Amino acid sequence: MNIDMKKYILFLGVLLCMAGVRAQQDGEMRSSKSLFEEVTNIKKKTDRFNFFLNMNGSFDNQFIEDTHQMSKFNMRQLRIEAKGKINDWLSYRWRQRLNRPNTGSGNIDNLPTSIDVAGIGVKLTDKFSMFIGKQCAAYGGVEFDLNPIEIYEYSDMIENMSNFLTGVNFAYNFNDNHQLQFQVLNSLNNSFANTYDVGTTGTVQSQAPLVYTLNWNGSFFDNAFKTRWSASLMNEAKGKNMYYYALGNELTQGKFNMFFDFMYSNEELDRNGIMSKITNSSRYGNAVNAQYLSLVTKLNYRFAPKWNVFLEGMYETASLKKDLRYQMGPVEFAKGKYRTSYGYFAGLEYYPMESNLHFFLTYVGRAYEYTNRARSLMTTGFDDNTNRLSLGFIYQLQMF
Repeated sequence: MNIDMKKYILFLGVLLCMAGVRAQQDGEMRSSKSLFEEVTNIKKKTDRFNFFLNMNGSFDNQFIEDTHQMSKFNMRQLRIEAKGKINDWLSYRWRQRLNRPNTGSGNIDNLPTSIDVAGIGVKLTDKFSMFIGKQCAAYGGVEFDLNPIEIYEYSDMIENMSNFLTGVNFAYNFNDNHQLQFQVLNSLNNSFANTYDVGTTGTVQSQAPLVYTLNWNGSFFDNAFKTRWSASLMNEAKGKNMYYYALGNELTQGKFNMFFDFMYSNEELDRNGIMSKITNSSRYGNAVNAQYLSLVTKLNYRFAPKWNVFLEGMYETASLKKDLRYQMGPVEFAKGKYRTSYGYFAGLEYYPMESNLHFFLTYVGRAYEYTNRARSLMTTGFDDNTNRLSLGFIYQLQMF
């Protein structure tokens, strides 16, 4: 670690201490009333309309290896959300990301990608319900299920997935501890041509580009151990599918909490894009028979009522499941692993109020290794090893 990085660590540490002192001087824990109730002193008597502002902002210091690149203020996440219950059986939800382009040209669902969720929930019985509209895919994994503002950096697997799609979700609650979901969504947000560079593979668009997901959420031992498992089948193109599996497991024991997510994707037409980059998709089209493995774990320790410390690690690989030879060229790509990526995070969080507002000081490191076979194919475009030190805040503010 060079002098520049040490200097920024010291600087951010001082700022975090100042934030903690100021919050303690503000006194007692505050209530979780909405901003409307705080300002008007009028109690909201209906659950038909709830409005939230989701924020994740920070002062980032970015490094490539140990060389400082830039320091800047960054609003990483900014989303607005409205949801409510119209009556005992009908509800709605809408969430939109403000710091993403509001483009929708060519999208098969006629919705801009800035919209995460837009639909209605229908409670058919006490145990059976459905949600219709744009929604988050019911993929398994603990981290995938969190509010995006809570994530300091996603794994490559989740970062390159299409997570918000349009369709219908059916949910059945066996009891308070076990839920089964079945979901059918469009497999595309954008047009087929803008999603896949088919190149010389001869791939044609499917007439029913859908993704089917079966999801199980379980809870055991008085919520001490939770599961979020799923299996998905995505029709990517005519005769080509993606098979995705995610097993999320979470353990909570007093002040200690941890989760471990296992994710695996077998893509007959590369949707993730990492292998296509290595095999030069601009010339040959998307890679076929790509596979990705992702392991993510995070450990939290709430050592004081208002303070939490965490460590997180990631291990991910990108491979070809079969040898690959394109019809229009002599280039052959042997099966096997081409890229390994690592993530290593650490952070300190301070919660000054009863609400989920928290200030954080985090370190985020990413490293990438390419095998000799990958380096023989690529002359440029390798991912840099990066480090980031951030001081910021996360807050889901209930406006009304």
